[in-house]
Amino acid sequence: MAGADTVSTTSSAQKLTFLTMTAMVVGSMVGAGVFSLPRRFAQETGVAGALVAWAIAGTGMLMLAFVFQTLAVRKPDLDAGVYAYAKAGFGEYLGFFSAFGYWASACVGNVTYWVLIMSTVGALWPALGDGDTVTAAVLSTVGIWVFYLLIRRGVQEAAIINRIVTVAKLVPILVFILIAAIYLDPKVFADNFSGTGNYGSLYDQVTGTMLVTVFVFLGVEGASVYSRHAKRREDVGRATVLGLLSVLAVFASVTVVSYGILPISEISQLRQPSMAGVLESAVGNWGEVFVSVGLIVSVLGAYLAWTLMSAEVLFVAALDDDMPRFLRRSNAADVPTAALLMTTILIQVVLVVTMFSEDAFNFALDLTSALSLIPFLLAAGYALKLAVTRETYTDAPAGHTRELVVGALATIYTAFLLYAAGPRFILLSFIIYAPASILFVMARREQGRRLFTPGELVLLVVSILGAALGVVALAAGWISI
Repeated sequence: MAGADTVSTTSSAQKLTFLTMTAMVVGSMVGAGVFSLPRRFAQETGVAGALVAWAIAGTGMLMLAFVFQTLAVRKPDLDAGVYAYAKAGFGEYLGFFSAFGYWASACVGNVTYWVLIMSTVGALWPALGDGDTVTAAVLSTVGIWVFYLLIRRGVQEAAIINRIVTVAKLVPILVFILIAAIYLDPKVFADNFSGTGNYGSLYDQVTGTMLVTVFVFLGVEGASVYSRHAKRREDVGRATVLGLLSVLAVFASVTVVSYGILPISEISQLRQPSMAGVLESAVGNWGEVFVSVGLIVSVLGAYLAWTLMSAEVLFVAALDDDMPRFLRRSNAADVPTAALLMTTILIQVVLVVTMFSEDAFNFALDLTSALSLIPFLLAAGYALKLAVTRETYTDAPAGHTRELVVGALATIYTAFLLYAAGPRFILLSFIIYAPASILFVMARREQGRRLFTPGELVLLVVSILGAALGVVALAAGWISI
């Protein structure tokens, strides 16, 4: 019966083209983050530090894009990239953690979208505050469940909507860059070049921006996650690299031109979305309205793409017996309905939690980035492992040296990001990761298998101890949300 939930493994009727996958990658990355860049960077660094940060982030993320391109070609049988690569390279339990962490990261990231939308409208409707009031939470909740119903209608339909939205939302961002470049004041830009004495060393400034750069680049793996829907496997890697290079140019430009409009002390105090405040100072009130409308379109498109991808990860993990079987359920439109419902519920829960944070938007943004680092590190490590062991290179040796270097650089970059995240977000990540093992136990019991191997028990203990330390740190006030 049409619309009934069934257990499905794949669909040949709905396949994504190169352009659609590229739009999904761009659509996933160009979301809430880009509109918050001026203030986030101004709070941490000046022009010089921003240029260094984007050079590091751009190079590191390009290495990750090349990793996904390489793995898509060398391991074409692996679907839902981030999760599948971790499992193939480092075992079922780490693969499970990768799947769960990536999914949780997407859910937390989706909360930032609703907070930023409400903060944007809050400039006109004070009851919404900075997106963290009860009224804002109620309206966000309505939006969350409306999108749930939309996505249930079909993967292809939602992807087409995202493709249209991707084009629409890029227009105000590109217009902002153009206008800011025209109004750029060389003296203001020069004064902002080195920042202020309060920022500390250049190293401190750069590391302070790393989590926000991770956040805005989340989605670089979008085509890889949806590889099972691709018409051609080689399009997965091409879409990933093209999407990454496109948004890198946009993100760096938005950040740098903003330093030529206002003193850094004023940019750092702007209300989010800070891009609207920058443009308003240059051209007047219409600039704020223009950016605000663009933000709402952009964020809704990114929310659509991220919800799709996060549900897909749970679904494929369930098909591989790494998640409980109830997450295999899908409908006639090939939508993983159980995974979509679980995704929507977590988004709702995290939305409520962020209402108790001192800064709901920045807290959700940084936690999103921290949760994504383990999946990225494992994917990069798998590419490096393939190159070191020469697996798949016996019959196809071309590109071995290049791919070895790329895998090493991507692994070093993601490890550095974990260090830059700091103990606060690592401990908070443990609090989220540790309880997830219940799902792993459910899956193992369904299969009548041993719950944990000795090596997996070690990982379980580490995650539980990390979560316990995180809870103690929260209770003692050592860290906060």
